[in-house]
Amino acid sequence: MSALLTTALSLPNRRQGKVRDLYDVTLPNGDEGLLSVATDRVSVFDVVLENGIPGKGIMLTTLSSFWFDYFSEQFKHHLVSTDVDDVPGLTEIERDLLRGRIMLCRKARVLPVECIIRGYLTGSGLKDYEQSGMVCGIPLRAGLSNSDLLDEPLFTPSTKADTGHDENISYEEACRIAGESEMAQVRATALQIYDQGRRYALERGVIIADTKFEFGILPGEQAPILIDEALTPDSSRFWPANDWRPGREQDSFDKQFVRNFAESLVAQGLWNKEAPGPALPDDVIHQTQARYQEAIDRLMG
Repeated sequence: MSALLTTALSLPNRRQGKVRDLYDVTLPNGDEGLLSVATDRVSVFDVVLENGIPGKGIMLTTLSSFWFDYFSEQFKHHLVSTDVDDVPGLTEIERDLLRGRIMLCRKARVLPVECIIRGYLTGSGLKDYEQSGMVCGIPLRAGLSNSDLLDEPLFTPSTKADTGHDENISYEEACRIAGESEMAQVRATALQIYDQGRRYALERGVIIADTKFEFGILPGEQAPILIDEALTPDSSRFWPANDWRPGREQDSFDKQFVRNFAESLVAQGLWNKEAPGPALPDDVIHQTQARYQEAIDRLMG
């Protein structure tokens, strides 16, 4: 299987994010809808890399669909169908190309804030803590080390950038951007989803160390709903629970192989974290594929 890096469907208003291609569609009930196509593009440090990981979009769609279904009785979301035959206006060739990697969704107004939940001290949060004793401006107790479980999960919003780098912002700034009432609902919902998701995952041997959610508002409604993706290896850090040891970096079921490769290039002065992104070598591609699949097998098996 070769990587699907882009699409050019016979549908209107194509937009391209870091990983997904979006199109306008009409839902079966006549409402405005959105077709989200998960390509095999890979981004790191908010930069899309030169090549992709074959089949990654299918794996992301499989796991997101699972979580949307798992949470559907408690939390409203945008997913209508993952069946490509439900999408109007596609040719048979396009249907074959997209099978397994699409989400047919209700069209929502996207809140321009990404909602990051941190349950463990890692990544940029660890770097922030080592420099300031805080994570995104939130003070933490002294003495924490790499990969420690936090006393309680942190809600740390960031700007949502279609291109360029996302930037961490305070909760107060997020309220100014997206609305105080909306952010209060989003924060509560995101923390609940993370808590329930990580409990489910831990029972299956997976630690969800942190994750990112996005929310939107449907026409004529006021309450934000979950959109985009949910608890995938692209949007989350997944660690094997039986190998968790605070004080060091953890093995993972996510794109940490990609991050490590990119960091090695930066350390060697071969890349500056700006576009264009480098190409992934075959061994990093194969290891990342295997880790994504293991996450799916553990969580859905």
